[in-house]
Parts: sequence; structure tokens; C-alpha cells
Amino acid sequence: MRGWRLRITTSALHTSKATSATLRRPHLSRLFHPSPTPSTTPMADIETAKRNAAIRAVADHFDPSFRYIGIGSGTTIVYVVEAITNLGADTSRINFVPTGYQSRQVIVRAGLTPIAFDSLPKGVLMDVAFDGADEIDEDLNCIKGGGACLYQEKLVATHARKFVCVADHRKLQKRLLTKWPTIPIEVEPLAAFTVLEALEDLGSKGPFIREGHIIKAGPIKTDQDNFIVDAPFPTLLIPSDLKHSQSDGKTGRGEGGVWVVEALAKEIKALEGVLSVGLFVGFNGAEAAAWGKKLGGQKPVAAYFGMMDGEVIVRTAKDVQV
Repeated sequence: MRGWRLRITTSALHTSKATSATLRRPHLSRLFHPSPTPSTTPMADIETAKRNAAIRAVADHFDPSFRYIGIGSGTTIVYVVEAITNLGADTSRINFVPTGYQSRQVIVRAGLTPIAFDSLPKGVLMDVAFDGADEIDEDLNCIKGGGACLYQEKLVATHARKFVCVADHRKLQKRLLTKWPTIPIEVEPLAAFTVLEALEDLGSKGPFIREGHIIKAGPIKTDQDNFIVDAPFPTLLIPSDLKHSQSDGKTGRGEGGVWVVEALAKEIKALEGVLSVGLFVGFNGAEAAAWGKKLGGQKPVAAYFGMMDGEVIVRTAKDVQV
């Protein structure tokens, strides 16, 4: 094992224990960093773009006859809930399933009825789940987890008949890891350093444990009391890219640091101590139903992007070229 030394105060990790602990591994500055943030644009315009995308997504995918609706933790979700309430429809029979404490508060403040994920009736899928994303590629693969809620977000997405993504124009990219810098990964604290080492072996350059803000020192803790590891990788490929890269002897499984998004997601998820990976890949809810699967899918059936000029661009699964 590599001899790294790091001292942190456990009161920042477990507020009930005013003790300290010593963790051993190299380069504190390399391991602990604040949450990644993409480049900024005037915030008023960005918020307007999010609201426009939410209004359009709700108009297309909300139905007052629904019984269960998933509400994610992305920054656009407040506008999704706002759009639902502004419709003036009777929502008294609808149960809204949050992906964390903050999204539950958004539901409650809007006068809607929250229900815990584990209170869903056995075998029942949510009618729709609305959530945001940190980045979305042209195949509708998503990076999620900038808000450290990726595990519950994936639970809700895969237990819905369809997942609808709502975002602003910055999140629409040809490939993942174009603008958003890292893949968020939820990790058991005890396994965090071995996961960091394994990620480096997979080609990540400088993975680190996400740190809290100045007012709360130490690693961020998820609702499941785990750490978030952020792992930088080169821009991720989609299957169609392999037609060009295979001629160079690349299979998209890590040669030269080159990964196809779904292959990398599987490799990371298989690491001991990893609870969830912030790559939403594979199939969507409509495909899951067509193939007779009991659950939904990780990928959205549609993604709505609010643009700076007020337009909303919609990408749907049928637009994806296989």
C-alpha cells in the first residue's frame, strides 16, 4: 500500500463524536476537493432556461391521473414542481417520491404529498420520474451526482416507467466528460482509498474524495452516510465511436485511457466498496417495458434543454442512432 498520511477531524464526519482520526495515503490536496462546478453563465438567464425546460417537460409528461411521480435532486427540479403546481390540476391522489431530503422539502413546500421510496407498493413502478443531470451526451447517457444524491436518483429512475431529464443548454454535449470534469461515485468510507487506487488503475487521473465547504470541513457525506469520490477520465465514447477507434486497436475498454461509457460504468460498479456510479447508461424505461423487464431503465426517454434564446430543445430516445 502507498504510504499516505492525512489527518482529519471526525467531528466533521460524525458530529456525535468529538474525536480525531488519522488516515494514511498521499497528497491531501490531491484527494480532498470541493464539489466540481462547470463554467458559469449569467445566472438569471440560466434559471430562466431551466424554468422553460421544466414547463415543457411537465406539459409533455405529466398526467393528473398518475399515482406515483419521482422527483429528483437536480437544480431544475424546483421548476418542475413549480410547473406541476401551476397547472392547477388536482394532485391530491398523487404521491411524490423524492431522491433525498432536499427534494422532499421542495415537494412539501409546494403542498404536494411526499412518500418514501421504500413505501412504494410491491411491484409498482412510478408513472414518471423527473430529474436533472450534470451532463448528457447525444445517446442520452447522463452524468449525475453533482449534488451527491446519485444512489437515490438511480433507484428512482430505475423504478419508474420513464425517466425525463430536465436541464439547461450547458448540459447538452456530444460526449460525456466534455465540460463536466468528473464521474461522481458513492463509496463506503472504509473502502474509499482502495477505490481511489483502483480508479487510477482504470485510467483516472487524480481521483479524489469530495470535500465539504468551508463551514463544514471534511468529506461530504451522502444521505446513506457514504463518501463521494470524483474521478476524472478522458472524454467518454459511445458505441458508434468504436467504428473509427477499432482500426487503431482500441476497444473502448481502457486502452490508452479510452473508455466507452457503459463499459466504464460496469468496471467502476464492480469495485469493492462502490455503492453507485454517477453514469446513467444502458436502456430507458420504454425499452425496458418492450423487453419485458420488471424495472425501468437508467437512461431518460427524453431530455429537455432550455436555451438562452428561450427555445427548448428536446432530445428523445427515438432520435438516438443505433
